[in-house]
Amino acid sequence: MRIHRTTFARARAITFLIALSLTFPLAAQEARWKELNAQAEQLQKQGKYAEALPVAQEAVHVAEGTFGPQHPNTASALEQLGEVYQAERKNAEAEPFLKRALEIRERALGAESPEVAQSLNSLGDLYRVEEKNADAEPLLKRALAIREKALGPEHPDVATSLNNLAILYEVHLRKLAEAEQLFKRALAIREKTLGPEHPDVATSLNNLADLYSDQGKYAEAEPLFKRSVAIQEKSLGSEHPNVARSLVSLAGFYLNWGKYAEAEPLFKRALSIREETLGPEHPDVAQSLNNLAVLYLRQGRYAEAEPLLKRSLVIRERILGPEHPDVTWSLNNLAGLYWYEGRFAEVEPLLKRSLAIREKALGPERPEVAGVLNNLASLYREQGKYAEAEPLLKRSLAIREKALGSEHPLVADSLNYLAELGCSLHSSNHYRLWFRRSKQNEK
Repeated sequence: MRIHRTTFARARAITFLIALSLTFPLAAQEARWKELNAQAEQLQKQGKYAEALPVAQEAVHVAEGTFGPQHPNTASALEQLGEVYQAERKNAEAEPFLKRALEIRERALGAESPEVAQSLNSLGDLYRVEEKNADAEPLLKRALAIREKALGPEHPDVATSLNNLAILYEVHLRKLAEAEQLFKRALAIREKTLGPEHPDVATSLNNLADLYSDQGKYAEAEPLFKRSVAIQEKSLGSEHPNVARSLVSLAGFYLNWGKYAEAEPLFKRALSIREETLGPEHPDVAQSLNNLAVLYLRQGRYAEAEPLLKRSLVIRERILGPEHPDVTWSLNNLAGLYWYEGRFAEVEPLLKRSLAIREKALGPERPEVAGVLNNLASLYREQGKYAEAEPLLKRSLAIREKALGSEHPLVADSLNYLAELGCSLHSSNHYRLWFRRSKQNEK
């Protein structure tokens, strides 16, 4: 049977039109997905997490419908949704999305792809924040190994992995010598590949300075902090939010060193930058208000600290929600202010609310919960309520030993508190037991 040319041409035209009808919606959907991703990322940077969440959820929905549930673009959308949840400190909600993103990338791109390393970093960072150090370390190490193999040992992404692993070692595992070497290597890579004036170099300088400050090596830390601020100002402009972040680090360093006169103008300048660039209701503004208030508390300037702490609390409650873990920092510091002023009746409800928020949001076995338990126990001890203080201190000790290990400095702190309480109770046997354990931990 012969097919007429006109018939064949019509068939080709129909096929072409069908292809166009499929291509145009696909392109439109892809553009929509990219738009949603960009919008969610921007809202997250602005600290508008409640607004970012539905946008990120819609981006996942569009990605799954456009590319399919196993496509790398869907993994990207899932990862961003997980990061929004993590920014809200909703780690339990974040974890399944980050895990699914990792599984998709491993299946679609291969176990050694740089995109898989990115997912490993995201999931490892989540576990680090949750103090799941045994889960975090192998993920961060695997991400580093993949990047070194796929990108070369001098690639900037390798520096990022080194930095993340170093933070785990410094802050959580207290492997300070290992952390220092990783921070130094990350700094060297960034200086070589990005140039000595790049903002990422400033980040590495800041991290290394934090490590030295943590060890009391103030003379080594100070020039690194200052160089970090200078790089940020030169590369980003003096009013950039990242400059404010570097100023906060330098001011916090001076605060810990007891150089309050140097710290105050830096905290104030950081607050001014954040109010101007991010708006007066941003979570970073609340952090700056809190920082300045802590400085005033250290100096006994209670009347100046109180309105700052109250404004910080209001911002966090309004923007993040009244049950957000960051609200507890404002509650704890406001309680500290009232403590210093002898307003004990106002301290207890703030600490109890802080404890309830952390238990609900983070879980009852987290080190952050142990910190509030210690504060509440100290209040009861101050009031002579020893029987109420003791179970709180014992619970705090149990949490810290389980989460941090028996050799951690905070475990020694808890043992010291119990020893002091035992002394107050005139319970010499308990006092000797707790004191002996605390001295062993300090060796």
